Amino acid sequence: MEQPSIWETIILGAIALLVIFWFRPGIKATLERSRQAKKDWPSVLIPIALVVLFIVFLIAIT
Repeated sequence: MEQPSIWETIILGAIALLVIFWFRPGIKATLERSRQAKKDWPSVLIPIALVVLFIVFLIAIT
């Protein structure tokens, strides 16, 4: 596969910047909601720990 030309790279960069600016209000609002949200780490850590234990179990039985 050949390398994209310089103008294609510039156009892709411009599109990426436009998308970032277009979604910026929603991203800012989401970040603000996440700062104010209740921190619930056990709901994240328990499933991760269960997956890790399951993988260790699978490795141990082979």
